[in-house]
Amino acid sequence: MIKYKLACKDCQTTFDSWFASSKEFEKLKKKHLLICHICNSKTVDKSLMAPSLRNNKKDKKNDLQLDKYNNVKKTIKSYQKFIKENFKFVGENFAYEARSIHYSPKKKTKGIYGNASKKDLMELKEEGIDAQMIPWVEDKDN
Repeated sequence: MIKYKLACKDCQTTFDSWFASSKEFEKLKKKHLLICHICNSKTVDKSLMAPSLRNNKKDKKNDLQLDKYNNVKKTIKSYQKFIKENFKFVGENFAYEARSIHYSPKKKTKGIYGNASKKDLMELKEEGIDAQMIPWVEDKDN
């Protein structure tokens, strides 16, 4: 496949179009099958266009950013694994369970994790209950 920037000689409109090959473009042009989509003129021809070049510096920078992203994701997943193995999941009841543990000295439990809104976390902090928010990455790869 090859992409050409085409220009209509009648209405000066420019547009991009894909062709199977440069020979295919010439074949369609010879048969007058190239038509301007604005004025329906058959005087359409290739115009100047910049070649698409690969920028190795930019590609290396993107690769480095991707590596950093993957390293962060791997670290987060290792934290998640540790949390799942060592803490109790309480789901949406996190704020309630955190208060229950904090205010009931008789209640002995291992740490908990779950879901809470920012508002809930702020309220817990105001009450002197230490709770942290960490990013959570789904187990499936995107």
